[in-house]
Amino acid sequence: MKLHELSPAKGSKHSRKRVGRGPGSGLGKTAGRGEKGQKSRTGYSSRPGFEGGQMPLVRRVPKRGFTNIFKTEYAVVNVGDLAELEGEINPESLAGHGLVRSGRLVKVLGEGEISKALRITANKFSKSARAKIEAAGGTCEELQA
Repeated sequence: MKLHELSPAKGSKHSRKRVGRGPGSGLGKTAGRGEKGQKSRTGYSSRPGFEGGQMPLVRRVPKRGFTNIFKTEYAVVNVGDLAELEGEINPESLAGHGLVRSGRLVKVLGEGEISKALRITANKFSKSARAKIEAAGGTCEELQA
């Protein structure tokens, strides 16, 4: 089979609907837009969230909560993911392995098991992660953010 012999599967392609091409087509005269009114005119598009002048839902529902601008976001890595790695582990090596994006603060969480002693450097450790790493004979070193 060659590239010029490729064709789409039978029935997967449909011909475009040609509207306003006479009464014989079944889509002549008003071209499937109904009769008069704004929606039948060309160029019409309703604004997203517009409810015909009624108070929109987004304005009817009360505001709730807030966004904490001082929140620090961490890229999380589980202990189980670290068990497969070798050598000294730090945020740069984790980015190299594709576990986190570079330049992010890293927090190690305690999901999974670890059996070998590893020296891990991260910005934060959960209590369970620290306990598992130290039980396996490894060390946890916290970086200052």
